[in-house]
Amino acid sequence: MGRYITRRVLQGILTLFLVMFLLHLLTTLAIQLNGNPAQAFFGDRTPSPSQLAAVEARYGLDDPCYDQLGNPCIGPFVERLGDYAQGDFGESLRGREVTDIVSTAAPNTLRLFAVVTVTWLLIGMTLGGIAARRRGKASDHGIRGLSILIDALPVFVMLLVYKYIFSVPASRWAKETFGADSFPALLFKPSFSPQHAWVTVIIPGILLGLAGSAAFIRLVRAAQLETYNADHVRTARSKGLSERHVSRHHVVRNSAIPVVTAVGIVFTEALAGAVITEGMMNIYGMGGVLWKAVQDSDVSVVIGIVTLLAVVTVVVMIVVDVVYAALDPRIRYE
Repeated sequence: MGRYITRRVLQGILTLFLVMFLLHLLTTLAIQLNGNPAQAFFGDRTPSPSQLAAVEARYGLDDPCYDQLGNPCIGPFVERLGDYAQGDFGESLRGREVTDIVSTAAPNTLRLFAVVTVTWLLIGMTLGGIAARRRGKASDHGIRGLSILIDALPVFVMLLVYKYIFSVPASRWAKETFGADSFPALLFKPSFSPQHAWVTVIIPGILLGLAGSAAFIRLVRAAQLETYNADHVRTARSKGLSERHVSRHHVVRNSAIPVVTAVGIVFTEALAGAVITEGMMNIYGMGGVLWKAVQDSDVSVVIGIVTLLAVVTVVVMIVVDVVYAALDPRIRYE
């Protein structure tokens, strides 16, 4: 197991390097095609050449390679790797350190993902399990149809419908009925509130989790159908064990491996969904900051946050691989 984890960590480091290099190439090409983003520092003002040169030097954009279309700018890339190795992720155009921005925004993103994960597991395991146990019946067909309907509704459509049709009347009704600071009034609040961070991310998190739950429903149904017909399940039933005991100890656990796999895959989709969700719901999280940084052409923030999100993704993938062995002792990593 130790050798396997070491090998996966080394593969993860190589993956991170390739992601960072690809990101560097794309941003370099964007600068060479669209012009130096240092101009964004001044907004609508027209800076003098000396002011522009000073800003370019401050943010590492003064290398001549950025004026040569097709030049990969290896020098600035190596310099950035050295800074990242020392924990220096640079500054935003407003002069704030990227690490400080991330330390403020990351807790809200973690709250959002906690709600998303609970939604995945609750909806996926519950509806997938019911569909498997009642295969071929009306409830099975209904749940499968529901999963297709969920797939047909992108998360941004759900957020738009919720924010502009349901949240305003629901929030007004909750305020009039329970008070402005009550839990229902904050729950249906149309935008994020830093003072009530947990309550105001519940609905956006449920909607983002709902958008990714269709894959879980189908995976759980397929995995449990296969396990219901397995030899060890028939043996457990022949011993006279109750159906609840068989389902809990022999079906659910053995059908969890595909679900864990899906967590790793859907997690990457949820990262993209978090950018949209946080941007639309005004949540100050990693996705919302990235959304704003792209709009402002803030290169340091974009590269820094995408790199950190890539680190999180690689860590999640490694954890998913390790969890396999805990769920199924038959799996060995030799």
